[in-house]
Amino acid sequence: MTDYKSTLNLPNTRFEMRGNLPKREPKMQAHWQEMDLYRLIREQCQGRKKFILHDGPPYANGEIHLGHALNKILKDIIIKAKTLEGFDAPYVPGWDCHGLPIEHKVETKVGKAGDKVDAATFRQHCRDYAASQVELQKRDFQRLGIFGDWQQPYLTMAPKTEANIIRALGQIAANGHLVKGYKPVYWSVVGKSALAEAEVEYQEKESYAIDVFYPAVNPEQLLQVLQANTGQGPVGLAIWTTTPWTLPASLAVSAGPDIDYVLLQLADRQLLLAEALLADSCARMGIEEPEIIGRCQGKDLQGLLFQHPFYDRQLPLLQGSHVTTEAGTGFVHTAPDHGMEDFLVCQQNGISTLDPLDDGGVYRAHVADFAGVHVYKADPLVIERLQAEGNLLASSKFKHSYAHCWRTHTPLIYRATPQWFISMDKEGLKNSCMQAIKEVKWVPAWGQNRIEAMVSNSPDWCVSRQRTWGVPICLFIHKETGELHPNTLQLVEQVALRVEQSNMEAWWQLDATELLGEQAEQYQKVTDTLDVWFDSGVTHSSVAKDHPDLAQYPVDLYLEGSDQHRGWFQSSLKTGIAMHGQSPYRQVLTHGFTVDEQGYKMSKSKGNGVAPQEVFNKLGADVLRLWVSSADYSGDMAVSENILKRTSDSYRRIRNTARFLLANMEGFDPALHLLKPDQLLDLDAYMVARALELQTSIRQAYEQYNFVQVYQGVHNFCALELGGFYLDIIKDRQYTTQADSLARRSCQTALFHICEAMVRWIAPILSFTAEEIWLAMPGERAASVFLTTWYQDLQPLAQGSLMGMDFWQEVLAVKEAVNKELEQARQQGVIGGSLQAELELYADASLSQLLSQLGSELRFVTLTSEAQVLPLAAAPEAASSTELSGLKIMVRKTEHQKCVRCWHHRYDVGQHSEHPELCGRCVENVAGAGEVRQHA
Repeated sequence: MTDYKSTLNLPNTRFEMRGNLPKREPKMQAHWQEMDLYRLIREQCQGRKKFILHDGPPYANGEIHLGHALNKILKDIIIKAKTLEGFDAPYVPGWDCHGLPIEHKVETKVGKAGDKVDAATFRQHCRDYAASQVELQKRDFQRLGIFGDWQQPYLTMAPKTEANIIRALGQIAANGHLVKGYKPVYWSVVGKSALAEAEVEYQEKESYAIDVFYPAVNPEQLLQVLQANTGQGPVGLAIWTTTPWTLPASLAVSAGPDIDYVLLQLADRQLLLAEALLADSCARMGIEEPEIIGRCQGKDLQGLLFQHPFYDRQLPLLQGSHVTTEAGTGFVHTAPDHGMEDFLVCQQNGISTLDPLDDGGVYRAHVADFAGVHVYKADPLVIERLQAEGNLLASSKFKHSYAHCWRTHTPLIYRATPQWFISMDKEGLKNSCMQAIKEVKWVPAWGQNRIEAMVSNSPDWCVSRQRTWGVPICLFIHKETGELHPNTLQLVEQVALRVEQSNMEAWWQLDATELLGEQAEQYQKVTDTLDVWFDSGVTHSSVAKDHPDLAQYPVDLYLEGSDQHRGWFQSSLKTGIAMHGQSPYRQVLTHGFTVDEQGYKMSKSKGNGVAPQEVFNKLGADVLRLWVSSADYSGDMAVSENILKRTSDSYRRIRNTARFLLANMEGFDPALHLLKPDQLLDLDAYMVARALELQTSIRQAYEQYNFVQVYQGVHNFCALELGGFYLDIIKDRQYTTQADSLARRSCQTALFHICEAMVRWIAPILSFTAEEIWLAMPGERAASVFLTTWYQDLQPLAQGSLMGMDFWQEVLAVKEAVNKELEQARQQGVIGGSLQAELELYADASLSQLLSQLGSELRFVTLTSEAQVLPLAAAPEAASSTELSGLKIMVRKTEHQKCVRCWHHRYDVGQHSEHPELCGRCVENVAGAGEVRQHA
């Protein structure tokens, strides 16, 4: 047997079948860093229209988790797609560096500020720790293939950024939005600081629920209002509370003015409560047959006094619109230190606060019976005291959703303290925010409803914190009036200039006389620090508006998790409007959270977490990136070992398709061999046109942030249209026609165009693999695929082409029907491979006319050794019907010999004396002028 292998055009490429991504990707990353690719992209894009995605800064504490990876990959996909679209799309990553978690971490190492170390030394330790965490996270973000200015990221602790944060506060104050107030705020007794709404999360907590008896100071007066004079025993009202620890601060009782109240005769006392809550209250207190002996409305009780349940303190009854009959007894014990509604109703009635707790949540010395007791341990002691006084009506425990600190995960309290607030109403900030929300594009659209609901119910934003590690509130207030200095904006700028030169220590070390001169004696420096949400919230100005690569307000896009409607999106919106009267963003995109395969939230305790480091070390970063693109980010995104395994299978399909394209461009130099569109064979021209259609769809999907559509489009193109149709058909032509023939160069031209386009389609998602493909492609090209834009040389089919897009779609449908029949024949043992088959296609007139256009080349489309088109009416009974209307198929095993070169079974094998093992076509390709193809 003659060896004809040397006469075949066998595929060859240095692009390997096995990705081996965990080893290959770090080398590519090093290559990018060595060539300083990000800076090359910036230089290439200079002068283009900008697209600015402003990075929401992750917190600089601990290794990145899967949520971080998801967020950064989504951003990276968008940035790279926008660059391909022809935008200048810089990405400046950032980190949130101040705040409680870092402060706590440093306390475990060096002790509390002012205790074992001075405040300045403590802050330096915080700065050093935050810097180490930035480096830790930066390393993993870069390993994920995220492009950005990693050499100069923005840090909220950078001196210039700290200075700009200070300037932002000064501008907000100058615009009239900053106020100082004394009112209850969320307070962390562990962190010893106030918290804003955005720092609150709700977790399940077990609490006490108690009903308490408040005796009337003047029973006769109360009975007269109730028109009750037949009762026996002490007279009083019942309150219900789930916070027994607040009772030492109880200074009044509130009633609903229009609520109907009834007086009950019990065995040992007369008890007043709301009629609407009678059944529930009696059930809690074990009252089986309540006897009503008097009635009144809440308004009738105004001015009556009631005795505190365990202190010698008389409490007035107040009218409160906040009192409802949804739960409890219809009376609310009122402690202005521990609730906003309580505070307001007491303020209206001239009742001040007691300030019973210190910053750590311990009762102060003036609180009788409970001095020195921590608030977390007070409930049982209060209940014990109520029992001793005979004023405990009922007590039970229940589990409910309760406010916790999102950093320390400990229960919060409401505590009245002097704080700085950004007022939502004083200058109409809330209304301005609500209007601005309508002008932003929200993706998904439900994000608008979510943030509208949150902003509409948003209280004044408490921006002051009592911390050591944070940007200081650099303000001077009058010692007597508490008013801000009249030259606040100018003073803030003077402080900011000093901070910019060193860091925020400039404020702590500043002697007020340096700026105020003789006025220094009348003013004092504020010692509070800013809420970290303010730090990140003003980065639209402290970074995006100021950074030379960004320099834009508003930016084009904010992208974070859906929890940021109550966090960064909201803090940015409020500060942006307060400073500039305009939203800081034009679009906001939100993504869901990562969950396991069963939909459960990932946690260390459940052991169901997936660490991004494990994924890129085992499977590769591109597999993780492909998973991100394949999942619907608008909801929670499931990930598990099984899901990632399926993603790896999809990755291999795309990689192997790319390898086929590259391997079959062996010997192809586009400068010498690229054909013009009108020289291409019909099938090749069709596939180039299909690539153009798909590219249009992919570009639109990227524009709409619909990455699932990109993934599905590319994957289906590789699996179905290329792998399941085109690549199967062209193998024979690629391998067997003459190396420099029109038939082969046409095919290689199509493969080249498709590869040029596809490498760009996948570049935003499969960044490492795309670059690997790019470097293996023939022809002169840019140093990186990321220095290009969308491929522009894909051409549609010529107008009026007889073999148009619809033609090939019908051919594809016929091929699918043929494949099913061939597979059935294979399973039945009629044939082995498809080239052992000869086909008879019995088609109706329309389909017959269509298929006949392919002539003798139909067999190359069906991958059989022979294919004939015959009238449908001539179909024998043995012919199989298909799902395709107007088509029946007969599969026969060929009786002809096999050509050892092309493996087709042809009648003319053995008829050529010099090449007795070859078919006539192969003889022509080996020893003649070469086979001519027109269509396939």
